[in-house]
Amino acid sequence: QVQLVESGGGLVQAGGSLRLSCAASGRTFSSYAMGWFRQAPGKEREFVAAISSSGGSTYYADSVKGRFTISRDNAKNTVYLQMNSLKPEDTAVYVCAADRRALGVTTLPTRYDYWGQGTQVTVSS
Repeated sequence: QVQLVESGGGLVQAGGSLRLSCAASGRTFSSYAMGWFRQAPGKEREFVAAISSSGGSTYYADSVKGRFTISRDNAKNTVYLQMNSLKPEDTAVYVCAADRRALGVTTLPTRYDYWGQGTQVTVSS
């Protein structure tokens, strides 16, 4: 069992930046692929970014490509999401997830086995 705890959300003006963190429990973090998803009120959960277990491969949704960067520190059992040039439409609850099979990076929520509780990101215009 893996527990994931997100932090770093908050209120920021459009054009600003935030860095989200997701800390994982357990000794097998380095074997998991990780992903970030988000869900805005009244909308479906949306894939944001994913990273392979080694950190060598990443993948982004078109809506965040060039603005967001996913990274991980396996020594710290933590995955990060650096968000720059934030827009009001980025407002959502951001949730990290772990894929224990780690066959590559994936955008599919059904491929992820463990989920955090999420952290709120609000971008004002």
